[in-house]
Amino acid sequence: MTSVSIFEAKANLSKYVSSVASGEESYIIIMKNGKPVAKLVPFDKDTDSRIGMAKGRLPALNSLEEFNSIDVASDFCAGESLL
Repeated sequence: MTSVSIFEAKANLSKYVSSVASGEESYIIIMKNGKPVAKLVPFDKDTDSRIGMAKGRLPALNSLEEFNSIDVASDFCAGESLL
């Protein structure tokens, strides 16, 4: 682990990004006035997948008519009628 000031991080950002991306450093702490404010970590492609993130969490609907019959407005209006 390495700690650097914001000024140093700004001046050498490419170097620190390469260091983290290559695995040379597991993460880098960026400090402001001697206090940690940010953490530079490598991007994990496996955990950032958005496609299919709700799979199995929502009920499957058989038709468009079944979808249209759901009263979504009541979820937003706390049971009050919009009409």
